[in-house]
Amino acid sequence: MSFFSSRRWSTPAVFLWILGSCFTWAAAQDVSKASPLPDAPSVVPQTAPVPAQKSQQDQAADDLKREEKQRILGIMPEFNMMDNAQAPPLSARQKFHLFWKSSTDPFVFLITGMDAGISQAEDDFPEYGQGAEGYFKRFGASYADSFDGNLWGNAILPVLLHEDPRYFRMGSGPVGRRILHAALSTVWCRRDNGTWGPNYANVGGNIIGGAIANTYYPESDRGLGLTFGRALTVTAEGAIGAQLIEFWPDISRKYFHKRSHADSTVASQDRASPPGKSNP
Repeated sequence: MSFFSSRRWSTPAVFLWILGSCFTWAAAQDVSKASPLPDAPSVVPQTAPVPAQKSQQDQAADDLKREEKQRILGIMPEFNMMDNAQAPPLSARQKFHLFWKSSTDPFVFLITGMDAGISQAEDDFPEYGQGAEGYFKRFGASYADSFDGNLWGNAILPVLLHEDPRYFRMGSGPVGRRILHAALSTVWCRRDNGTWGPNYANVGGNIIGGAIANTYYPESDRGLGLTFGRALTVTAEGAIGAQLIEFWPDISRKYFHKRSHADSTVASQDRASPPGKSNP
């Protein structure tokens, strides 16, 4: 309830209110006289605003956006490739985002469809039969292999073990060293704290994926030996695929005269580096 809307106010109260208003007005007049305005306004030098430094999570989010545009020949995704060895680590949510993006890309379904077609043509897993039913069973099994391995090797285990699921490209140096670096990436990786060590997540994810495959492959294609055999095969395939990721920007630049997005990113980082320092 406001002061004037109350019917309980009295004459002394009104008098005190008027007296207080007078003192307030008088004090304002004194301040105005004691502090005259200058003849001319003073010029305050303006400084350029200092841009706020991005947090590690914001920088990692920007890195993910760039990575999601990386493709070989404009078709094959290479969302897990990173050029900057000093890139901030991904959060748990970002690791799952990268896994989901990689697992649901149209190219994955295209390759899965081709693999199922070849498998049916060669009559692999004859228990699945032929025709549309047999094809979709093979398609489902092939996609499940990819999805399960990706889920455990690039999301769940990297979060639990604090490992980075991305491939960190060398980009320069002796060819033999780069080949070795790519081949070892399936068993050696960068951790969230910036150090390097055994790639438990990738190897463990391949083994878990092979074990899960025993639940949907025909009984004749199950067992401990097949589980580790599948895991070894996927690990070897990863080592071969890493070679393409490592050297594709060089191939693209030489034969297609096209500068890759990754090279452009590295170049911009080099321009932004202080004199005397270089990005790894």
